[in-house]
Amino acid sequence: MYIKDFIEYLQRERRMSKNTLEAYKRDVHEFVAFEGARGMTDLLDTSSTEIVAFLHDLKISGKSAATVNRKLASVRAFFNFLMNSGLVSSNPTADIKSPKIERKELEYLTLEEVDKLLETPDDSIRGIRDKAILEVLYATGIRVSELIEADLEDINMRMGFITCDGEQSKARIVPLGRPARAALETYIYEARNALVKDNTEEKALFVNYYGSRITRQGLWKVLKEYGEKAGIEKKLTPNIMRNSFAVHMLQNGADLKSLQELMGHEDISATQAYLAVTKNRIKDVYDKTHPRA
Repeated sequence: MYIKDFIEYLQRERRMSKNTLEAYKRDVHEFVAFEGARGMTDLLDTSSTEIVAFLHDLKISGKSAATVNRKLASVRAFFNFLMNSGLVSSNPTADIKSPKIERKELEYLTLEEVDKLLETPDDSIRGIRDKAILEVLYATGIRVSELIEADLEDINMRMGFITCDGEQSKARIVPLGRPARAALETYIYEARNALVKDNTEEKALFVNYYGSRITRQGLWKVLKEYGEKAGIEKKLTPNIMRNSFAVHMLQNGADLKSLQELMGHEDISATQAYLAVTKNRIKDVYDKTHPRA
């Protein structure tokens, strides 16, 4: 009962995306199941000891620090909700610190790798679709969920932009570059109808062979296939495409605030993570070119 009310609250007050809500729901249910297995009968009696035990169990089961942090954040938000609802007097997670995350080196494509990748799709119906997918991902830096959830009506071809709902259902407009617009036009007017066939009521922008919305798994397969065909040694993922967009924008003079808006980051600290890459590049250029470096 508490969890249902909590999710409804997040949906109503925080306007979170469907995927985010599902993650909160799974995390809290996992905590409740853990507590139930330990004999806890009333969640309202939870203490910090139970929270620590839950986090320890996650750690010894091999969960990464990032995953543990996310689950702790979900449980923390749940008890904040219970506290604000007057059901508990304090939040048992209040004094528990999140595990430190070792920052992995940011993976992104070089300009040469991007060129190779975008030249790889052929002129078949599927190739035309895949070319449009790759061009849009690189041109906009949108999330994988935003791409697969995009509808035809979200594309404004005349003005050259795509509308994304983004996190917490906050819509934003992202420009499409000329190559992405050209690839989309070819796909929409030459390939999409062949894929949709009789399913004329399908609203999805990108569809699969069955004429229905492309899935997350389907998109990952597209990237994996073309990454291998292009001879890219990195394992190509939607996140690498997003990283490539951000890094290349900064390398070519984009300001941090504009990039934050384009990427739909709630907190600018998420955007600042890309700065380290550009700083390293500037130092490399300096070291290679300055006579007294």
